[in-house]
Amino acid sequence: MYLHIGQSVVIPSHSIVGIFDLDNATQSHLTRRFLEQAEREGRLKSIGEELPKSFIVCRVKDETQIYFSQISSATLLRRAEENGIE
Repeated sequence: MYLHIGQSVVIPSHSIVGIFDLDNATQSHLTRRFLEQAEREGRLKSIGEELPKSFIVCRVKDETQIYFSQISSATLLRRAEENGIE
């Protein structure tokens, strides 16, 4: 199964580690540090031009990839549940 995370981007469901609300999650300095490090290492991808509402952490071939999405975490979670992704 795949999850559509915005624009024309889909990711394999088996690679998803977590879906997070950007506003709530970035209140923690640890999360901000994690995202800053991912950006420095080139592992952070922004989907589209709009202000992101969520981020998705994926694990592919022993590498962590983070996607910023303009779709809310609640909508992404609902899509995942509709597709049978646990």
